[in-house]
Amino acid sequence: MLDRPPYATSWANRARHAGRNVGGVVVRWGWERMQRYGAIGPMSKKGRGFGSFGAGSVICFPYETIVNEHAFTIGEHTLINTGAVLSCGWGPGHPGLPPDMLRIGDRCLIGRGSSIVAHQSIVIEDDVWTGQQVHITDMNHGYVQLDVPISQQADPDQPVRIGAGSWLGHHVVVLPGVNIGRHVVVGAGSVVTRDLPDYCIAVGTPARVIRRYDETDGWIDVEPDGRPGPKVEDGVAGLANRLRQLEADEHAAAAEPTPLREIAEELGEDLMAELDGIVG
Repeated sequence: MLDRPPYATSWANRARHAGRNVGGVVVRWGWERMQRYGAIGPMSKKGRGFGSFGAGSVICFPYETIVNEHAFTIGEHTLINTGAVLSCGWGPGHPGLPPDMLRIGDRCLIGRGSSIVAHQSIVIEDDVWTGQQVHITDMNHGYVQLDVPISQQADPDQPVRIGAGSWLGHHVVVLPGVNIGRHVVVGAGSVVTRDLPDYCIAVGTPARVIRRYDETDGWIDVEPDGRPGPKVEDGVAGLANRLRQLEADEHAAAAEPTPLREIAEELGEDLMAELDGIVG
């Protein structure tokens, strides 16, 4: 390929290249228009079929699958990127679904190619962002009945909640019954099978907490067995800990009692003389 001789500069090749350039402009122009007009917003016909669709929110086109949108509630200024799969219930036309079986809050960002499948309840609170190809579900397949194919078995549905301000990295999977706290980071490729507390970082399969915020010490590492580890001293978390300590030191210094002589100096010469007479 690198040693391929250049095209001959004939009129036919020049015309072919010019045609390709013009064709590229037309294709890109058409694709951008398709993305713009195919997106779902609160005022579109498709958007009005949702349980609720907040102002400034958008589902980008092309999306992959949207099933039973009347059971979705989407907050304001939320972006759901291209290739999304959003589904409620067992199939199109599933009766009796509540309008907020799948609830996504304000200012959320759902990454490209992500899928959210709700059968009981999935709540994604405000300001949650995800990477690409994240999968969140409140249902799973069973396997204990040996005479029934696994595809036809189902475990009991269990609700899922993702707390406000959290971030799920690329390729994260969130399984049924999980409650992820506020301001939580879940590392790329992790599979979340159990609850995660507020203000922590979790990674792995299954995901475990490796760092969390402590009210006394600030950000601390967490040992593999779950015991609190040392205070973080490096990186951004270490910097946050140092700033926190400086702020605490300043508050402590400001809270120290002011010496009596300094108070007298501020109040005037008469009190200073009176104080000198007492001390003398």
